[in-house]
Amino acid sequence: MMSMLGPAEHAHTGAWIASVLRARIAGGQLTPGSKLSEHALSAALGVSRNTLREAFTVLAGESMVDRIPNRGVFVASPGAEDVREIYRVRRMIEPAAVLWGETTPEALDDMDAIIARALAARAAGSVPDMADANQSLHRAVVALSGSQTLETLMARVLAQMRLVFHSMAAAPDFHSHYVDRNAELVARLRAGSRGEAAAGLRSYLDAAEAELLGHLEHAGSRAAGS
Repeated sequence: MMSMLGPAEHAHTGAWIASVLRARIAGGQLTPGSKLSEHALSAALGVSRNTLREAFTVLAGESMVDRIPNRGVFVASPGAEDVREIYRVRRMIEPAAVLWGETTPEALDDMDAIIARALAARAAGSVPDMADANQSLHRAVVALSGSQTLETLMARVLAQMRLVFHSMAAAPDFHSHYVDRNAELVARLRAGSRGEAAAGLRSYLDAAEAELLGHLEHAGSRAAGS
């Protein structure tokens, strides 16, 4: 905990707190629209409000939180353009990791274990567990690159994805039909068919983006008509 680090605490405390909050968003503990109380968080994390505000500035720059004058700081609710930007990033880094990353036996075994979790979650009808497995699989894909910079970028993207997933609460089957596509991706990697795996992943990302945008458009139309 931050309070145990003493006066010579982490050199980038604001960035560290931002990473803690980002992880909570990625884990579904902080949901879109949630107000982030400076008083409660500074006490819980053992840091000053100024340090917490530094973290909020970092997260606002990543579109993870919204700062509303005279109201406070709230976890963001991503819109259509946010979704497009997420998928611009994902289309650039994930297929590249599939094409040129190091697919070690250990990495493939880890992916197989994630697919097993996803299949079990689908059988149990657990949407949160399917979402967790989905995110773990795509994190593992980017980890093939061996780049800590890309892994850090992907962590931010996946936190934003978690916020987008909340908009799909009315479509509980959203994750279920991507389980098989993830399994197919891993099978192609095991077979050494990197080109097919990358092309399939690109198609997968295009389909997911279109589905999310369609849902957001439909939800916006319903809200406008109510």
